[in-house]
Amino acid sequence: MWSTLADPQLGDRKLRVREWVVVGGLLVTGSEGGGGSEEILLVANRRRGGAVEWTPPGGVVDPGEVPLDALSREVAEETGLEVDGWTGPCYRVRVDFPDREMTLDVVVHRAVSWSGVMSFDDPDGIVEDARFVDVGEVDALVATAPVWVSEPLGAWLVDPVRDQCDEHDFIARGLRAEDLVVERVVDQPGT
Repeated sequence: MWSTLADPQLGDRKLRVREWVVVGGLLVTGSEGGGGSEEILLVANRRRGGAVEWTPPGGVVDPGEVPLDALSREVAEETGLEVDGWTGPCYRVRVDFPDREMTLDVVVHRAVSWSGVMSFDDPDGIVEDARFVDVGEVDALVATAPVWVSEPLGAWLVDPVRDQCDEHDFIARGLRAEDLVVERVVDQPGT
């Protein structure tokens, strides 16, 4: 999806921005807040250049697709698991890439229940592994992912209540993934 935005540096000219709408899924086992062990499903994504990033499953919402249907489709493609229902959203992420003239909007939901056997038949050929990881071990794996993935997930996992939908905003400057400079956007008091 494309949109045009006014850019104060361009005067009356408009900036055309590509908007990526993405959904992410949290599949969590164990007893939340009950003192027992929790595990969360992470997938290994092979990126251009060969790097592997561990993230929750999810992907791009295709034009005309309902976001939660897209999320169920993505989870099934990436893991073989069929989700029976979703709750949330749990949190939202927005990343502005001004040098690439694009934005990334991610809405993350939690699976209510799921079934099936883990398998990997990702049509995009990106996901090469998936596993349930103890919540205490998540930080080490998701450190391989961009900060706009790792930081919001980490914040959600340590939130004892998990009943509000936090928003996380970032700006990523640069053209190549390996050269991006990412900053967290923090709301100023009174704005």
